[in-house]
Amino acid sequence: MAALKLPHSLRPIHGHRSLFAFPASAMLFLKPPSRPLSNCSFATSPGFHSRTLAFFSPGILTCSSSSFRGARNNQSRAKSASVQPVTEELMEEQSKNSPVSGDSIRQRFLDFYASRGHKILPSASLVPEDPTVLLTIAGMLPFKPIFLGKIPRQVPRATTSQRCIRTNDVENVGRTARHQTFFEMLGNFSFGDYFKKEAIQWSWELSTVEFGLPPERLWISVYEDDDEAFQIWHNEVGVPAERIKRMGEDDNFWMSGATGPCGPCSEIYYDFHPERGNANADLGDDTRFIEFYNLVFMQYNKKDDGTLEPLKQKNIDTGLGLERMARILQKVPNNYETDLIYPIIEKASELANISYALADEQTKLKLKVVGDHLRAIVYLISDGVLPSNIGRGYVVRRLIRRVVRAGRSLGIKGEIVDNLEGAFLPAIAEKVIELSTHIDSDVKIKAPRILEELKKEELNFVRTLERGETLLEKMLADALSNAQKNGTRPCLSGKEAFLLYDTFGFPVELTTEIADENGVTVDIDGFDQEMENQRRTSRAAHNVVKLAVEDGAALTENIDETEFVGYDTLSTRAVVESLMVNGSPVIQVSEGNDVEVLLNRTPFYAESGGQIGDHGFLYVTGGENQQTALVEIKDVQKSVGDIFVHKGTIREGILEVGREVEAAVDAKLRQRAKVHHTATHLLQAALKKLIDQEISQAGSLVAFDRLRFDFNYGHALTDTQLEDIEQLINEWIGAAAYLETKVMPLTDAKEAGAIAMFGEKYGEQVRVVEVPGVSMELCGGTHVSNTSEIRVFKIISEQGIAAGVRRIEAVAGEALIEYINARESYLKNLCSMLKVKAEEVTPRVEKLLEDLRMSRNEVADLRTKAAAYKALMIASKAFEVGTSQKIRVIVESMDDVDADSLKVAAENLIDTLQDPAAVILGSSPEEGKVSLVAAFTPTVVGLGIQAGKFIGPIAKLCGGGGGGRPNFAQAGGRKPENLPSALEKAREDIVSILSEKAS
Repeated sequence: MAALKLPHSLRPIHGHRSLFAFPASAMLFLKPPSRPLSNCSFATSPGFHSRTLAFFSPGILTCSSSSFRGARNNQSRAKSASVQPVTEELMEEQSKNSPVSGDSIRQRFLDFYASRGHKILPSASLVPEDPTVLLTIAGMLPFKPIFLGKIPRQVPRATTSQRCIRTNDVENVGRTARHQTFFEMLGNFSFGDYFKKEAIQWSWELSTVEFGLPPERLWISVYEDDDEAFQIWHNEVGVPAERIKRMGEDDNFWMSGATGPCGPCSEIYYDFHPERGNANADLGDDTRFIEFYNLVFMQYNKKDDGTLEPLKQKNIDTGLGLERMARILQKVPNNYETDLIYPIIEKASELANISYALADEQTKLKLKVVGDHLRAIVYLISDGVLPSNIGRGYVVRRLIRRVVRAGRSLGIKGEIVDNLEGAFLPAIAEKVIELSTHIDSDVKIKAPRILEELKKEELNFVRTLERGETLLEKMLADALSNAQKNGTRPCLSGKEAFLLYDTFGFPVELTTEIADENGVTVDIDGFDQEMENQRRTSRAAHNVVKLAVEDGAALTENIDETEFVGYDTLSTRAVVESLMVNGSPVIQVSEGNDVEVLLNRTPFYAESGGQIGDHGFLYVTGGENQQTALVEIKDVQKSVGDIFVHKGTIREGILEVGREVEAAVDAKLRQRAKVHHTATHLLQAALKKLIDQEISQAGSLVAFDRLRFDFNYGHALTDTQLEDIEQLINEWIGAAAYLETKVMPLTDAKEAGAIAMFGEKYGEQVRVVEVPGVSMELCGGTHVSNTSEIRVFKIISEQGIAAGVRRIEAVAGEALIEYINARESYLKNLCSMLKVKAEEVTPRVEKLLEDLRMSRNEVADLRTKAAAYKALMIASKAFEVGTSQKIRVIVESMDDVDADSLKVAAENLIDTLQDPAAVILGSSPEEGKVSLVAAFTPTVVGLGIQAGKFIGPIAKLCGGGGGGRPNFAQAGGRKPENLPSALEKAREDIVSILSEKAS
């Protein structure tokens, strides 16, 4: 193998001139061990195939039991937190024996803490079990339930290398030296075991001894009131006081939420420029310092009143950024030029036929985006996150499209297929997959699917990208031209940004980036409103006709915006400007067909601001006012340029373009919408008045039969609070206040205190709806004239729908009467079935539930007894395995015994057979379900056989999985037809293992 090649910025370290070439046979890229190696350390990562890494020593592989840091006196170091004195001799020894590849840094970190009693645990998925977060954003996230006391700890100490994703500041990728979307967080954790002193001393020893960082280059931050941490750092570790900075709550105090576990932090910073001196040093100066290790001392519980009480179980949560440590040890100017990312950049440079070393800063930025984002994309897809327009899928799609745009602007092209530009992402992703060996071994297994998904997504995007770019260029030119004429700031409207997103797949962040490059801003609020309208439409299963540029531009080219007259009247004469069937323009539509109708003016309210569109009819009359056609309208939506699309069905006759119609809104349904919309305003006012003034709207639905209001609030409302809200709203209704509606400049409305309604679009002139003394909101919806028209208001449910978001559903007016009548009917039917009066329903149902509970308990007892009897019967089927030890073994099927009874049977058999014994049982309690259990006595476990690890592969044969403790484990599956062969495999495996171990 040829000598490895350095990037332009990597310089020899510690004065060593270069590395020598060595044969491929010397390169052993094995999976890192789960425990410290005794005699050999890894020298390079796969990412170094095309680069030379200046190690601390010219020696590549070292094979000595004393050379591997993690192997030194494991037992004693697990108990001791003492700090070894950092001498020049020790640092020189460290330099000679320590490679600095990213893979070796990861393994040395894990081995360091494994030698101190920490269990090395695998990285969790990037898709977290925690429903409050979208992706795994921190190394501690998998342990959050333990820290919050929701589940017991499995081990007292743990250490991990956790894959993480953060995209909240994706625009900084490539612009700074340290921002990444994908990164690995190395962490050591204590769950009520050691605390502050050990965490500090070990972090220092790891940094200065294990990794050989010069102590004089390390600075420390502590929480401003954490005198204990300051004392440990200064008096016990020996860090000079002038290099320990006290910092405030925003920087150095961790909280899990508004309440709950929390505590001070301490961080270790590396100083790239110690020559600048200690005076006035600012740890926030990225040009001089980088924080690479964060220690969180979880020692308090924050109560509802804000006070802090000491935790009974104090925890440690730390995080060391692998890429940051690699940057320091490899002596490169940024994270991207470490061996963890640079090979990907190098591959992109090769495809672009450019030199990274000679490239300008803008080109380097784009290459860094490619290198960073593709790591995130590959690992997300590997963890099952596929590109889509929602949630995690949107994160992947957004990153892919950023990479595609960056790559295209660099001149990277894929193979030409069918006269279309091919995909280049798979070629670069192969390098990411090559580097994945020690990060996630599953990536290589899933490589074909990952590459296929990338190819498909890129080609789909490329097909629309060019048209979208052309349209965006025109939009930007128009925005700049209009701004110059009007003397305003150039801005792309939310509708334009949404059109690019919805039709051409441009993430709004991409549109914003391109616009920003051209000096144009984007109306993000307007975009968010358009997005919410689409989501609400999708939830309601509406088949919205999109007047897309490619098929609708000609249709709407000569059509003005629809004049809306629905605030003042429910019927008007109008002219049919255009007709559409299945998205295509037509001249006429006959009876029985669905149709989309565009009118020059309309009284129909189009869905927006949470309020659904009006229903009604279009009447076509001939001579002597004789009706010739009738169109039933069931939905109205807004399209490009405030054109109202009336969706309906031709009930009678033929409708033609150019005909005059009488457009009439269903007055009863409009009144219901008005009642619920005004009631929604009152609900928000009541929440602000009675619960929290800071409550804000997070979504709404104003329908004919109900209203729904989503709001930002962290706690469930009590029954008393809900009753108080209802009472206040009904008092406002009873006050019979007249509503006031005004049109005024947006700035005046805001100064008057008007609140913005979710999903509403705002121009320079806005419509303000006010219930005097109660509510004032910007709103384009329809409302009652007087609050008395609402009649009565009732909350029917309150629930959480997301982290920090609550939802109230309510009914008012005529809809409430229907609601009460429906429930009265349900109650009558229930009384008839139970043969009791209405007031006796509750105690009767309680009695039935108690009887059911007792019956179920009796059945469970009978099943348990039956299982115990079956266990007694099959105990005689035990056979012995082993020569030096005779171990009694049972592997049997128990037919249709349920999982709980199977567990009892296994426990009884273990008691009957006594130690040493191994029991594996299976059953099919119901169709499409398999239950498995493995129980081992202490002697069997002592041979190194664990029930949890044994039963998992057996369960996979039945289409399932499971696990448990070393002595007892349960599993399940979905393929009962495979149970006999799975038990036979279990029999073969247990016999084979015990024969070897007990002979």
